Amino acid sequence: MLLPARVAEAIAAGDVDLAFRRWSTPRVKVGSRFTTSAGIVEVTSVEPTDVGAITVDEARRAGFPTVAKAVGALRKNDDPVYRVGLRWAAEDPRIALRNDADLSDDDVADLTRRLERLDTRSTHGPWTRAVLEMIDRRPAIRAADLAAEFGRETQPFKLDVRKLKTLGLTHSLEVGYELAPRGRELLGRLRTADD
Repeated sequence: MLLPARVAEAIAAGDVDLAFRRWSTPRVKVGSRFTTSAGIVEVTSVEPTDVGAITVDEARRAGFPTVAKAVGALRKNDDPVYRVGLRWAAEDPRIALRNDADLSDDDVADLTRRLERLDTRSTHGPWTRAVLEMIDRRPAIRAADLAAEFGRETQPFKLDVRKLKTLGLTHSLEVGYELAPRGRELLGRLRTADD
């Protein structure tokens, strides 16, 4: 379940605890957790509802000033509407990971193996080191521009960068990416090993 950054932050602040979605069938279940820009969010309830049953209070709890705004944000199709209860559950574990730049030799070996595995499984050949190098040289550049430099489409490129983010090596900026402290340390160690 994707949440805009402003909504994720409002959930973390305790200002939002509902969302409304049009789905043919529920795409989340009670207890589901997912990572947002503001941390881990947990689903506390999933209930079918009718558009006409959405109250002003519920609209506000979903981050909208009016019912009309809440309804207007729904997809324009005939799928049922679901009221999804949400709560902030924990900090994003990737934040601590990406800030951990104290890498042992074993950490470097493990990360190197993981990068090699990503390269081996790739349908477009080895990419991890080249992408890390590019992000290091060109932080805060639009993903579409970086993807074009590799001759790739934007969305698959972004999915690859997300894999590096999961390892704590990169993080997203308002525009583009930059290496996390962990990524800078690893890249520096890899460059030293190349010499």
